[in-house]
Amino acid sequence: MQTKSALPILFIVMFLVMVGFGIIIPVLPFYAQEIGANPTELGLLMSVYSLMQFIFAPLWGHVSDRIGRKPVMMIGIAGLALSFFIQAISTALWMLFVARILGGILSAANMPTAMAYVADITTEENRGKGMGIVGAATGLGFVFGPAIGGIFSKISLSMPFYIACGSSLITLFLVLILLKESKQKNHESEPEKPSFLSAFNSHVTVLFIVQLFVSLSLSGLEATFAYFAAKKAGLGTVQLGYIFMIMGFGSAMVQGGLVGRWTRKYGENVVIQGGMIVSAIGFGLILLVNNFATAAIYLTIFGLGNGVIRPSVSALLTKTSASGHGSSTGLLSSFDSLGRIIGPTLGGWLYSIAMGLPYISGVIITILAFGLFLVFRPKVSASNV
Repeated sequence: MQTKSALPILFIVMFLVMVGFGIIIPVLPFYAQEIGANPTELGLLMSVYSLMQFIFAPLWGHVSDRIGRKPVMMIGIAGLALSFFIQAISTALWMLFVARILGGILSAANMPTAMAYVADITTEENRGKGMGIVGAATGLGFVFGPAIGGIFSKISLSMPFYIACGSSLITLFLVLILLKESKQKNHESEPEKPSFLSAFNSHVTVLFIVQLFVSLSLSGLEATFAYFAAKKAGLGTVQLGYIFMIMGFGSAMVQGGLVGRWTRKYGENVVIQGGMIVSAIGFGLILLVNNFATAAIYLTIFGLGNGVIRPSVSALLTKTSASGHGSSTGLLSSFDSLGRIIGPTLGGWLYSIAMGLPYISGVIITILAFGLFLVFRPKVSASNV
């Protein structure tokens, strides 16, 4: 195991990947509008990326089981760089669509391969800690990325895309030079390795359903909270930016510092259940938001609960799935993307009926996920808990 040397490198790599991704988030709507996109086309532009990730994440995970983690991760990061560059030079809407589709297909390799890499280099006892570190890196990337994008957008709307491209290229070279391959070659057992479809058909299917429900409710919140907070508490974009930054920091700190300790002490099953309880409470509290302080506190409570679920689910999946690490984490990423495809539309529709409905439904969905997990959770041997 090369945990001590590899995990800090992987943290830096995933942080830079997500910084690059986050840089374009506040800019893309205005950039697309400048090129001529209407609101419907903008929605399609956002959705097509998640759709490609939904389709291709399991395939990339399976490929990484076959040829190794490092080359697949490099393909994913190079795909991001290419996508950002095409977006930077786009002069027509079709070019943006090509870039988003291409970026979705190739960058779908990043998250499942990173999680599989962690599973390769950690013991089962330390798996939760490793997954938490990857989660913390991605969370912090989303905190800093949009802020950087907003700053450079003052130069020009295309500048953040060039910055994101440059960040991705730097990350690519870091992976090439510093990150060692984690997948051990075992040619004798390779033909007997189950296909990635076996992960879906196994007894761990409930973990994919839990991830879908968590992603669905989270993305519904992200799509509607700005409108909700503006109406309920009169909060503007700058205040909302600070609120999401506070939530992101809180979630990242818990993932990076506490998930590992909790999973070692209590086991992933207990931590996942605790995370869902806290998330449901956070969803309910959001209905009581009436100023900046309550919005920051309640959203952070939700973020703390939500933040421990994904790394714990990932750790438990790699311990209990019958398929390769890449195949199982690829399917998990696919279900996460499916939630992000459905969630914003569902959340927006519920908000149009009543502005509190996305959060009431978030409580219901989380409780439903909790019940399903309680009944069908994977059995882990005593040595793994």
